[in-house]
Amino acid sequence: MSNQVWLYIALGLYFAAMIYIGWHASRKTTDHEDYMLGGRGLPPWVAALSAGASDMSGWLIMGLPGAMYATGLVEAWIAIGLLIGSYLNWRLVAPRLRAYSEVSRNSITIPSFFENRLRDRTRILRTASSIIILVFFTLYASSGMVAGGKFFESAFDGDYLVGMLIVTAVTLSYTLFGGFLGASLTDVVQGLMMVVALILVPVIAIINIGSFSETGELITDVNPAALSLLGDGSLAGGALILAILSGLAWGLGYFGQPHIIVRFMALRSSRDAASARRIGTSWQFLSLLGAVSAGLIGIAYFEKFGGAPSDPEVVVLLLSQTLLHPLISGLVLAAVLAAIMSTLSSQLIVCSSALVEDIYRGLKKEQPSQKTLVVLGRCGVLLIAIIAALLSISPNDSILGLVAFAWAGFGAAFGPVVLLSLYWRKLTNWGALAAMVAGSVTVFVWKALDTGLYELLPAFVVATVVAVVVSLATYRRDEEIEREFTETGTLLTQPAAQKA
Repeated sequence: MSNQVWLYIALGLYFAAMIYIGWHASRKTTDHEDYMLGGRGLPPWVAALSAGASDMSGWLIMGLPGAMYATGLVEAWIAIGLLIGSYLNWRLVAPRLRAYSEVSRNSITIPSFFENRLRDRTRILRTASSIIILVFFTLYASSGMVAGGKFFESAFDGDYLVGMLIVTAVTLSYTLFGGFLGASLTDVVQGLMMVVALILVPVIAIINIGSFSETGELITDVNPAALSLLGDGSLAGGALILAILSGLAWGLGYFGQPHIIVRFMALRSSRDAASARRIGTSWQFLSLLGAVSAGLIGIAYFEKFGGAPSDPEVVVLLLSQTLLHPLISGLVLAAVLAAIMSTLSSQLIVCSSALVEDIYRGLKKEQPSQKTLVVLGRCGVLLIAIIAALLSISPNDSILGLVAFAWAGFGAAFGPVVLLSLYWRKLTNWGALAAMVAGSVTVFVWKALDTGLYELLPAFVVATVVAVVVSLATYRRDEEIEREFTETGTLLTQPAAQKA
C-alpha cells in the first residue's frame, strides 16, 4: 500500500470522527442557548481542552515551530507570554465571568454581557462589540483557512485552493449542526491529538539524530544563537527589550478573546474553573514545549539528513512524513488539521452569535422562536465561512502575521473592558465603548507605524486609560449594577455546598 493511501486513510478516519461528533452534538442541541453556549453544561476537562484547542489553531503546529526553525529560541518569548496569559485568564477571568454572566440577566455572549453588566440602554455597546467580533474574527478565520490550504500543499503536493475548501467544508459540516457543543467536543479530541503529535515528533527526531548533545551541536552549527533567548546580538539594548516585550505582550490578548472566554461562561459552575485551570495550563505547557522543541530540533535534523523545507512553517509536517509510518504520519497531519479546525469552528460560532444574538435580536421588536434562532445561527456560520474563504483565496501574509493582528485586535478592544467590568464597579457603558474604539484604532495605527513593538501592548494600555478616564467622567451610581456586582462577589466566596 502506498504512503499516500495510508495518509488518506488516516485523514478519512479523522474527518469521519469529527462529523460523527458534530452529528451527536446536534441531537443534544434543542434551543438557541444550547446552540450558542452548550446549555452552560461543560465539565471542566471539556472546557479546558476546548479553550486550549480553539486558542492555538494552526499557529501552534505551523506558525510557532516555523518561527523557531527560522529564527531560534528568541521567538519563544511569545510562548512564555502565552503560557502566563493563559494561566492568569483562567485564574482572574474564568470563575468571575461564569458567575457574573449568569447573575447579569443570563448573558450568553460577550456583547450581551457588556450590555447587561453596564446597563447600556442605547444598544450601541452591544452593536459595536459585535462589529469588532465580525471584523477581526473574519480575518482570524481566514488565517485558519490559509493554514488548511498550506497543509494540503505540503502534505499532498496538492492544490492550495482545493485544500482550503476541503478544510472549510468539513469544519462547516460539524459546526453547522452541532453548534457550540459540537465545536467543544471536537475540540477535546483535537486538543489531545495536537499535544500527542507535538510530543511524538521531536522525541522521534532526537532518537534519529542520535542524542541530545548531538542535536544541540547541530543546531548551534547552523545558528550559533538559536538556543539563546536573547538572540544573536543583532538586537541590543532597546531593540532587544522591544522584542521581549512584544513576545510577552501576547499574553495580554487572552483577556479579550471571545472564542476562549466564552468557554468560561459555558462551565457548569464557577467552582469548576480551578480544576479546568490546572488541566488547561498543563495542556498548554506541554503543547508549547513540543512546538518550540519541534522547530529547534528540525534545524538539527535537516542539517544532518538534508531535505530542509523551503517554507519554515511546514517543518512539523515534513518531519512527520520523514520520520513516521505513513498511517501515524497521517494522524500527525490530522492533528495539524485539528489545530486549524478547532479554532475555525469556535470562531464561526462566535461570529454567528454576534450576528443573531447581538445584532438581529437587537433589531427585532418581536422575538423569533427558538427554532428560528437556531436556523439563523446556522445561516450565520455559513455566511461568515463564505466571506473568510473568499479572503483566503489569495493569501498575502503568513499564518503568524494574520493571527498576530487579529489577536491584538481582540486583546486591545475587549481585554481591558472584560477585566474592568469584572473587577471595577465604576466602569460605564461610555467608558467601555470608548475603550473598544481606542483599542481597535490603536492596533491599526500602531501596526502601520511599524515601530518594532507588538501593537497589542500600546493598544491595551491606551484602551485601559481611556476606559478609566471616560468612566470616571460619566459615572452615575446604579443600584441594580451595585447589587449584581456584590452578588457575584458573594457567590464566588460561598462554600460549594451553599452554592449548590
